[in-house]
Amino acid sequence: MEGVNMKKSEGKIVVAVDESEESMYALSWCLTNLFSQSSNSTLVLLYVKPPPPVYSPFDAAGYMFTNDAVKTMEKYGSEMVNSVMQRAEAVYSNFGSSINVHRVVGCGEAKDVICGIVDKLRADTLIMGSHGYGFINRALLGSVSDYCAKHVKCPVVIVKHGEEI
Repeated sequence: MEGVNMKKSEGKIVVAVDESEESMYALSWCLTNLFSQSSNSTLVLLYVKPPPPVYSPFDAAGYMFTNDAVKTMEKYGSEMVNSVMQRAEAVYSNFGSSINVHRVVGCGEAKDVICGIVDKLRADTLIMGSHGYGFINRALLGSVSDYCAKHVKCPVVIVKHGEEI
């Protein structure tokens, strides 16, 4: 029996990326297993910034926040987006220049934003890395990938990094 070819000729594949090695590994896995040279599929890189903190003019100790402190936190968020997208570009640039890539940045709770954007884009597949937190942490903290697998309308592939397998 011949191997099953998972590569589709076209479609929209969303890869959730973040600062982790696991998400870059999932991106690499996706490119290796779901894209081919003749693929017309679109790769959508989705990064979700955490929701902005609710600022009070005072912090917990009663000191006043300055506009400079707020601007510094916002600048850090933008730098993080750029850093993650540059790392992702380094991964997909190794797989050929013919890949159609879109970058999407959302803001809010990762699980809600990912599900919302995946459904809005009518994605064919969602690819996510597994952070490998284990049963206890997943039970206590919840898992973004578990939540998305239960709530999006398309198939979800959760890619485990080599050491987790």
